[in-house]
Amino acid sequence: MSYLSPEFALTFLVFLFLYWGLKPWPQWQKISLLLASYGIYASLDWRFSTILAVYTVCMLGLFKLVQVQAERRRLWCGVGIFASVLNLAVFKYYDFCSDGFLAAAEYFQLAWTIPALEILLPVGISFYTFQAIAYLVAIARREREPANALDSALYLAFFPTLFAGPICRASDLLVQIEEKAPRKLLHMDLIFWLLLSALVKKVWLATWISETWVNPLFANPDAYQAPELLMGAYAFAIQIYFDFSGYSDLVIAMSLLLGYQLKDNFNYPYLAANLREFWRRWHISLSSWIRDYVYIPMGGSRNGWWMTQVTIVSSMVISGIWHGASLKYIIWGALHGLGMVAQNIIEKLLGRQTKGWLSAVITFHFVCFAWIFFRADGWQEALQFICGFVRLDAPMSMDVLGAAALMLLFFVASVQAENWKSRSLCLMERLPILSKPVLLCSLALLIHLLGPSGVPSFLYYSY
Repeated sequence: MSYLSPEFALTFLVFLFLYWGLKPWPQWQKISLLLASYGIYASLDWRFSTILAVYTVCMLGLFKLVQVQAERRRLWCGVGIFASVLNLAVFKYYDFCSDGFLAAAEYFQLAWTIPALEILLPVGISFYTFQAIAYLVAIARREREPANALDSALYLAFFPTLFAGPICRASDLLVQIEEKAPRKLLHMDLIFWLLLSALVKKVWLATWISETWVNPLFANPDAYQAPELLMGAYAFAIQIYFDFSGYSDLVIAMSLLLGYQLKDNFNYPYLAANLREFWRRWHISLSSWIRDYVYIPMGGSRNGWWMTQVTIVSSMVISGIWHGASLKYIIWGALHGLGMVAQNIIEKLLGRQTKGWLSAVITFHFVCFAWIFFRADGWQEALQFICGFVRLDAPMSMDVLGAAALMLLFFVASVQAENWKSRSLCLMERLPILSKPVLLCSLALLIHLLGPSGVPSFLYYSY
């Protein structure tokens, strides 16, 4: 069930009446939210909920073991991390690894075989696995005690973040779940603004960009000229930003409607002056998770300058693997890792940080170049797309000047976005309370009419 479908909107509205009707009984409120989370997850496939339930029960046991066996907490934490990564690897990477194993065996003329299995990939498994690992590590570090079974299960299954994040920490979401006081509905104006932002970004802009520019160009790059392909790379960069940041706006709004506050997951990443800053602004919940639970445990910057660069590349490759079981994602992660190493070398030679408009322009183009591997069907198709950047042998069929103008408008809007947001929220505060739902519904209908037909899917549902 897509969060943008009319069926989900109606279901969620009905659930909100039930949920807030239970406000005097916070425990029953949480139970209803847990049941709703499993029900929505099961609407995709009942096996998804079963897999999550089994994983949750296992992790609850490990949470308790880490707490009660203090002298062996590191051991049990390691067991939990290993089991979680193995569980994720089996569901997500078995086919990729088996294909690579068989290819290597064939290359070396070895008569090795590996069982062919059809393994179901649960939507969102990467996200709730990372949340569980962060929770387990927090208990092992004695940063907190494990919550009761209901609160812990709800933390892992919380449906606004279940399908595609953001990746929540126990210190952010779980502490709110543990609160015993009745929940409060806050920031209604912000909720309306976030819902409109999500609809504009995803239903209208991301879908239009995808159908008009991205899909045709990536489907057949040989049919287009260099300027068109360049605009196609720009278009995908903007599409994936609108798609995922629009999704984040939607789930933050849904969480606020349930009385929970989530952190922002994007901070205008294409305004970043360098790659390091880009990753502080893009998919913040993932980049901070990789930093805290991969980069720092691998040594961080503690083992000298050159080993730090190795750790950076390794962390970014792991980030690429997390996104999908394909060589193209490994290349994408490695490119970002090598890009940050190059940035660090330049800064070491210059004796200062890279910043300014020129650095920002170079960073944006590097990110767009790496996105080609992310979007293409495979690494060979990505190279085919890149080879087209030298093609100028036929008339162009797409409006490149119009696309360039829209690119300029996108950056102007990004610079002014926070100012526009503040002004629009101030304006909404002055509107009568009953007019706000009418305004929201009217604008939602207008966006639906402007956008392509059908219910668009989210890119990150597959990760």
